[in-house]
Amino acid sequence: MTSPPPANLAEVAPKLDQNILLFVRLLRAIGMKVGPASAIDAVEAAQLTGLDDKSVFFHCLSSCLVKTPQDREIFRQAFFLFWQNPKFQERMRDLLIPQFKNPHQTEDASLSQRLEDALGNSDIPDLQSDTETIEIDASGTVSDVEFFQQKDFRMMTAQEIETAIQAVKSLTLHLPRKPSRRFSSAAHGRVVDMRQSLKYAHRTFGTVFPHFKERHVERRPIVVLLDISGSMDNYTRMMLHFMHTLTAQHRKVTSFIFGTHLTNITRQLRTADIDDALRAVTQAADDWSGGTQISKNIENFNRHWSRRVLSGHPVVLFISDGLEKKHDEHLSFEMERLQKSCKSLIWLNPLLRFKDFSPNSLSIRRILEHVDAFLPIHSIASMTELANQLARLTQSSDPDIHSWQAQARHISNHREAGR
Repeated sequence: MTSPPPANLAEVAPKLDQNILLFVRLLRAIGMKVGPASAIDAVEAAQLTGLDDKSVFFHCLSSCLVKTPQDREIFRQAFFLFWQNPKFQERMRDLLIPQFKNPHQTEDASLSQRLEDALGNSDIPDLQSDTETIEIDASGTVSDVEFFQQKDFRMMTAQEIETAIQAVKSLTLHLPRKPSRRFSSAAHGRVVDMRQSLKYAHRTFGTVFPHFKERHVERRPIVVLLDISGSMDNYTRMMLHFMHTLTAQHRKVTSFIFGTHLTNITRQLRTADIDDALRAVTQAADDWSGGTQISKNIENFNRHWSRRVLSGHPVVLFISDGLEKKHDEHLSFEMERLQKSCKSLIWLNPLLRFKDFSPNSLSIRRILEHVDAFLPIHSIASMTELANQLARLTQSSDPDIHSWQAQARHISNHREAGR
């Protein structure tokens, strides 16, 4: 016959309820959405299960605090980082002496570093009765500026992400330009302004001296299409900051996000405060971190938005990894139509961070056939390069795009021959 559960938490472990609340605050600090009701459920569940079995305690807290599949890995690493003390029932906030051994030591260490940063920078009060002070130094997370510039966004710690956001805000974009239909007077030039020349002829007793004129040069419009599917989740936040910076420096920017459907966020990104802008963007779309239907959304854009936003031959920035949920055969047609409707179609793909990247996916090969430039967008260095070369890319195609297109056609022909 099993013994009844303890009457209160003090019989289980001293200050267990307080340490569970500290653990919940840690999960909130690293981005998990855990409400007060979930914290209360976790405390009550721990009272019922006790601490005899570590695995039971892990799954007890997990069942109460984890709400989405994306939070499971974060919770697992946070659990092994927080609850690691050989005197488990006496002191539970010691971060330096491990008790629970992480069985997945080969996993990426970037998430653990983010958790340590959240613990070290949070304002959680110390509930220990002794006078020992534990300090966590996170100042050495960035070795040097060069390494930080090249570091992938998905590998960055929480502190590095904030630094990267400030770097994106300070970017100076060399925006593409185009000649206008209007002219203005010029001291020298190739075009003679006959009206001005004849107008001032009376001052020289009928002798006509040539006056010159030149075309105005104005900024070319820009349209941004951002993929917010689950495979792009690690880059979406930084891409939105980049789009906000672009909108602040150029008044002719139209922005869209798409996952399972297309959403226009131009008005939201024109808000001066970035926090208010991101909050409005989050509320505008309900398909974050889900599946993606590239062909369907490009078709929607071509049918309902192209005539409104593609006037003036704009540059289109297509930000996506190109991984289509369904291999729609109409994707190639829709991308070709989009390319013919704009000045330049530039594909920004975070998968190009891999040196051995190859367009093996059918959707990637179909998109590659109809883009003017193919560039990586995974780090501060790649964003800076894009900011510096954006005007040049609209004048001529990227020289590497032809090799990518040839490789995509070679893979397609090889597979067709194999069939």
